[in-house]
Amino acid sequence: MVGAAGEDVTDIASGPLPVPVQVQRLHPDAPLPSYAVDGDAGADLCTMVDVRLQPGERALLPTGLAIALPAGYAGFVQPRSGLAWRVGLGMVNAPGTIPSGYRGEIKVIVVNHDRENAVELRRGERIAQRVEQARFEVVDRLPESARGAAGYGSTGGAAALSTGDLLAADTVPAANNRGDDR
Repeated sequence: MVGAAGEDVTDIASGPLPVPVQVQRLHPDAPLPSYAVDGDAGADLCTMVDVRLQPGERALLPTGLAIALPAGYAGFVQPRSGLAWRVGLGMVNAPGTIPSGYRGEIKVIVVNHDRENAVELRRGERIAQRVEQARFEVVDRLPESARGAAGYGSTGGAAALSTGDLLAADTVPAANNRGDDR
């Protein structure tokens, strides 16, 4: 197989897309995984509980969902970039791996990396993204999309993101600019 730039992409990965994924609601009010913008790779996962995380504190947040992936595939739970950038919320085990055989509730282990401020999350807020394996093709230029280059919380979804405007590129609030990732 030859990619748009003329290189051989045969061994990168192949298979039909999208991957069919069965979802079971373990709680009747659990929001289904959803894509903020058509064509996104990450489907948002929401918390089923309210939580306030003090600086350095961790929590295991239930999503109220279980999934069945096809054999040979895995799902990956990753932090949302806007929550990471704006309030310091991360995942302890990023990415979290969901093997094809796992049928239990998807839970997300979050941590407040901010050294001074608590992070509050409300039931139903988007806390992470679930990404499945995909087939990649190397190209010289990417096509236009509805999202474009917008990211780092541009689709909203958590009250913590409404605390201020996104700072200029390469700028980190002084309270968080410590030179390490603790």
